[in-house]
Amino acid sequence: MENKEIIEKGNAVLGIEFGSTRIKAVLINDKFEPIANGSYTWENTLDNGIWTYPLSQIHEGLQSCYADLKADVQKRYGLKLTKFKAAGISAMMHGYLAFDKDGNLLVPFRTWRNTITGAASKELSDLFGFPVPERWSISHLYQAILNKEEHISKVANVYTLAAYIHYMLTGKKVIGAGDASGMFPLKMAGIKAEYNKDFLNKFESLVNVKAISHTGSLVENLFPQVLMAGEDAGSLTAEGAKFLDPTGDLEAGIPFCPPEGDAGTGMAATNSVEAKTGNISAGTSVFSMVVLEKDLKKSYPGIIDIVTTPDGKPVAMVHANNCTGEHNYWINLFKEVGDLMGANASVGQYFDNLIMKSLEADKDCGGLLAYNYLSGETITGFNSGRPLFVRSENANFSLANFMRTQMFTSLGALRIGMDILYNEEKVPVESMTGAGGYFKTEAGLKYMAAAMLTSVCAMETAGEGGPWGMALLAAYTDSENKKVPLAEFLNKKVFGSCKKTTAKAEKDLVDSFNIFIERYKKGLAIEKAAVESI
Repeated sequence: MENKEIIEKGNAVLGIEFGSTRIKAVLINDKFEPIANGSYTWENTLDNGIWTYPLSQIHEGLQSCYADLKADVQKRYGLKLTKFKAAGISAMMHGYLAFDKDGNLLVPFRTWRNTITGAASKELSDLFGFPVPERWSISHLYQAILNKEEHISKVANVYTLAAYIHYMLTGKKVIGAGDASGMFPLKMAGIKAEYNKDFLNKFESLVNVKAISHTGSLVENLFPQVLMAGEDAGSLTAEGAKFLDPTGDLEAGIPFCPPEGDAGTGMAATNSVEAKTGNISAGTSVFSMVVLEKDLKKSYPGIIDIVTTPDGKPVAMVHANNCTGEHNYWINLFKEVGDLMGANASVGQYFDNLIMKSLEADKDCGGLLAYNYLSGETITGFNSGRPLFVRSENANFSLANFMRTQMFTSLGALRIGMDILYNEEKVPVESMTGAGGYFKTEAGLKYMAAAMLTSVCAMETAGEGGPWGMALLAAYTDSENKKVPLAEFLNKKVFGSCKKTTAKAEKDLVDSFNIFIERYKKGLAIEKAAVESI
């Protein structure tokens, strides 16, 4: 009844996140607890060598996800959803959505998964002395300039997916600091974050940029304005309300927080915005975020990115393009076999039971090896990928060994990047928290602790992940909540009584993963041959 009253009075807070395989919406109450949700399942497509989602599906997915949330509220509480206290949009970071002055999309959405900007990434990383990954928006923009793509002369606005949806709903061309740090490097200016002026000047001085530059800074003209967590990012317009909810039930005027990337929402959802804390988001892709006390000694382009928390603190990010995506194919295959044999089990049961079975595996995973490269993997030097399963003729090919191999390979590229932070930079990590589908089983939590060489905890909200983190950032826009720094708000108001499960780095599993990761490194030549041959 309490939640019903909160929704009825418009005091619930909404978070929506565009993930790689699902768009999810979460409604939270004044205790920051999820009280309703909605979702829409989708998948990227490879269109002429570009990983993309059609604009029509982006729109359809948003509306369908919101309609599913409305249906959930109606079913649980018997209410029509008409208003919220605040709302926010988050999405997969990086990428390239380029529009002309009339709002027409110029080229298909180029997502974070694309590894087609190598020349631009290298040139900019060298120019700045700062890692500029291939998936960043500025890499996509500059690569299009280098390629002399026809659309460049018409570009008026460049967005990330979250910033684009936010613009559609509010009419405001703004972006949260965390998401902005995946467009172009940021620098703190007092208590505000802004695009790094020194790097902007260097970029604007490039001959190729000068040739097409508008009046003033090309980046500042094209990219959204950077906002910090808690700042006013506009409100839902009448057109935005009709776009989100075509039935007309939703009221305009709802305040929105700055749009964020999935890295920022992952940090919020895991209470990892203070120095020496870290989080891991593990789903279709996997990335770790460690909040830094000081700058790294060296630059590690393609391996370690420097982004920021939603309130502008520097973060070392190790991002691997591939994580559990390949699991879905194997689980669906196992379910197909089960269905053929008359088994009556859901996909979720197959995931849970088969992953837990992996705890019975041999220490060396029976000598099995797999690569989950559905797409390229920058950390290990691949522009495209081929999923592989490999074994020797005398390997112990058991179900448990196979499943542990799949779980371990999901973390292979991530571990390679983390080893640099641990061994080269001596970055201290006092705690790591996980969110995402990889942590839905006890086995997943144990394996992550073994791979990260430290204790890892998963909160009871881990399955909610990004959309819940987005809802928290939306709640932070409330005048009472933002009287304190973001970290204090999360520590005291949100996570003070949150239940969590912690897994220590067990020696047997650490040893098991170490055996596997050495095999993984040696076997990269097999993956290279597959990319060249298939």
